[in-house]
Amino acid sequence: MSNYFYTKKEAEKAILVGVALQSENISYDTMCEYLDELAFLAETAGAETVKIFTQNLDKPVTATFVGKGKLEEIKNYVEENDIDLIIFDDELSPTQLRNIERELKGRKVLDRTNLILDIFAKRARTAEARAQVELAQYQYLLPRLTGMWTHLERQKGGIGLRGPGETEIETDRRIIRDKITRLKEQLEKIDKQMVTQRKNRGKLVRVALVGYTNVGKSTLMNLLSKSEVFAENKLFATLDTTVRKIAIKNVPFLLADTVGFIRKLPHHLVESFKSTLDEVREADVILHVVDISHPQFEDQVRIVNETLSELIDTPKPTITVFNKIDAFTYTKKDEDDLTPIERKNYSLDDLKQMWMSKQGEETVYISAKGKENIDELKEKLYDIVKDIHSARFPFNDFLYQEYEEE
Repeated sequence: MSNYFYTKKEAEKAILVGVALQSENISYDTMCEYLDELAFLAETAGAETVKIFTQNLDKPVTATFVGKGKLEEIKNYVEENDIDLIIFDDELSPTQLRNIERELKGRKVLDRTNLILDIFAKRARTAEARAQVELAQYQYLLPRLTGMWTHLERQKGGIGLRGPGETEIETDRRIIRDKITRLKEQLEKIDKQMVTQRKNRGKLVRVALVGYTNVGKSTLMNLLSKSEVFAENKLFATLDTTVRKIAIKNVPFLLADTVGFIRKLPHHLVESFKSTLDEVREADVILHVVDISHPQFEDQVRIVNETLSELIDTPKPTITVFNKIDAFTYTKKDEDDLTPIERKNYSLDDLKQMWMSKQGEETVYISAKGKENIDELKEKLYDIVKDIHSARFPFNDFLYQEYEEE
C-alpha cells in the first residue's frame, strides 16, 4: 500500500479592486467590464476571486491609488476573511504599492501588469519566451526595488512571484541592470536567428493570425493546418509563435499563430516580444480573429486594430474572421418594447449587415470548434494568397493547373 498522499494545491483567495476614473473617461460600466477580464486573468493565474471592490474617483489618490475609506474597507475584509491576494486593475506606482502593502500588513498586492507578467512566466515554454518574460519582469521590478525584497522573503511562492522572484533577484540595482543588459543581448541574438529563419522560408506568402487573447486563434490554426497547437480556454494559452506550411488548392503559404493581444498590455511585454510580433509586421496577409460571442467584441476589435496600427506602417490585406458563431446569443426585443435598442438586442444577421457595410466583403463568420463555414474562409484566403503568389512567382505554371479537392 502506498504511503504517498497527493493533495491538490488550493487556489489563492483574491479580491479585485477597480476604480472608475473620471479623468480618463472610464465609466462605471466600463470599469465593470475591465474587472470581468481581470477576474479571468486571476483565474488563469490560479486564483479564486471572492470579492470585488470598486470606487469612483476623479483621479487616483497619489499615495494609495484608492481613497482612505475604501482602503480601510479593503483592509477589514482582508483580515476578516483571510485573503491571500489583492489585485488592482491599474498599474500601481512603487510608492502606492509600498503604502498599500504597509496598510494591509504585508499581504500580497499585485497590479494588472504584475498579474499579466506572472501568467506569461507560467506559460513561457521556449528559451526565447522565457528570456522575453524575464526581461519584462526585471524592467517592471527595477523601479520597485525599494521595499520589494523583504516582501519577497515573506512570501514563498504563489501568484506574482514566479520567474526571477524568489531566489535570483538581488537588491543591488547594478546587478539587475546587468541582467537586463545580458537578456537584451540574448534576445538580439535570438532575433537575428529568427530573421535568418524567416529568410530561409523563401518567398512564400505569409499569413498571420492575430486577435484578442482567447478568441480561438490556436483552434483555427489546428483546423487549417491539420496540426495540434496547444489550445485552451484561458488567456494567453500560447506565447510562442507557431508557423505551419499550408496549401489551399494549389497555393502554398505559411500560417503563423501569434500571441493574443489584451487591453492595457504592459509596454515592457510589447518591447520584449519584438521578435514574436515581427511575424505580424512581416506578414503579407492578416487574419484578424474575433470572438463574436463576447459581449465586448467590438471593443476588442478596436484594441487589436490600435495595436496593429502601431506595429504595421502600411495596411495589409485583412480578413476579419468572426469566430464562435455557435456560442452567439442575443435578446430579441418585443414588438411593443419602445426602449432603445442595445448591443445585446442585435441578431447575428444584424451584425453581419453592420460589419459588411464597414468592411466590405472581407468578413467571414465561422465556428472553428464546430467547423462551420470553414470552406468560405478558405475560399477568401485562397483568392488573396493566390494574387500575391502570382505576382511573386509570375512564371509558376502550377497555379493555373486544374485542381480537385480530395
